[in-house]
Amino acid sequence: MSRLTGAIGRAIFVVMLITTPSILLPWTHSDTITLVTLVALLAGAYTFFEYKSELPSILEFRDAPPFNRIRFFALFTSVLAISLACSGKVAPTTLTTFVSAIGDSIGRTIDVPFSPVRLMVLMLPENAPPSLYSTVRTAAGVSYLVSVLAIAAFILSVRMRDWPHSETAFNVWTNLPNFDPTAGGDVVHRLSRDSQLNIILGFLLPFMVPAVIKLTSDIVNPISLMNPHTLIWTVSAWGVIPASLIMRGIAMGKVAEMITEQRRASYGAEDGMIGSAA
Repeated sequence: MSRLTGAIGRAIFVVMLITTPSILLPWTHSDTITLVTLVALLAGAYTFFEYKSELPSILEFRDAPPFNRIRFFALFTSVLAISLACSGKVAPTTLTTFVSAIGDSIGRTIDVPFSPVRLMVLMLPENAPPSLYSTVRTAAGVSYLVSVLAIAAFILSVRMRDWPHSETAFNVWTNLPNFDPTAGGDVVHRLSRDSQLNIILGFLLPFMVPAVIKLTSDIVNPISLMNPHTLIWTVSAWGVIPASLIMRGIAMGKVAEMITEQRRASYGAEDGMIGSAA
């Protein structure tokens, strides 16, 4: 019953996440609402069956909170804040004005030379209107700040709460269903290697994505951020996906440390038994 309740609650939150921009943006087209509703229902159904089932599919660290909770909260916060800022451009309210002011302040603070926010702004074409520059800077600043806070929250969880400490033993197969421990090589070495690769890639992506889009803009039409829905999801993904990779790298490094400690304890116990027998 507890698993069923948790699966229903998570599915509802996923539906809320996907439909938030369409709800907050007053000029959303009816066709867009229909498509978003379909995607939200499919994502909610997947989330429900994923958490209702005792066997994992592709979702990692399903039974090791708050890994996925922090990632979801970061994405939801980014989508909600950017949606409110975009909504305030057409139908300003006290809340949207407040969020826009905070986001603009954050964007201006982080918008320094060679920063990811500056690269996102420079990605725009030269003939883009000034209002779009301001909107993209605000959205990028909010998304990047949320991602940094999410990483900090997870690091605190690992260090202070001894993540993934729980009442049951940590099951590597359940929480890392895409990791095959029998693929060859030492498990600890492979986990440590994947951990470092995820952290490096997560750190570089916010810098690489705008640069790649800018370099290929002459060959392929760059992503149009004039559409608020495109802006919301593109900038949110730009900020949260690298943060998720860094968190995944930290988590895999922690799992490697746990396996190493378990091996030391096992070897110590065996040496003790051999010594007693002698």
